[in-house]
Amino acid sequence: MRTTLTLDDDVGEFLREQARLHDKPFKQVVNETLRRGMSPTASEKPRRRYRVNPIHGELAPGFDPLKVKEFLDDLDMEHFFEVQRRSSHSNP
Repeated sequence: MRTTLTLDDDVGEFLREQARLHDKPFKQVVNETLRRGMSPTASEKPRRRYRVNPIHGELAPGFDPLKVKEFLDDLDMEHFFEVQRRSSHSNP
């Protein structure tokens, strides 16, 4: 089949480079590339199934989940004071 096809510059350059690298005619490279694009499953290896194994964890002994907010507030305050300290040293 004969047809006219307008390719983006980067696509045309890629196809020309592939033809040069593999010493194949441009037409052949275009057809092979289109065939690969039309049947992606033929070029992809079957993937192994991925399984996530859940971990049944617990909180560390002595850790009080009700104190998490208090702990985070303490960290925020420490960060705030550190930023203030740095700011006061850089702006005399």
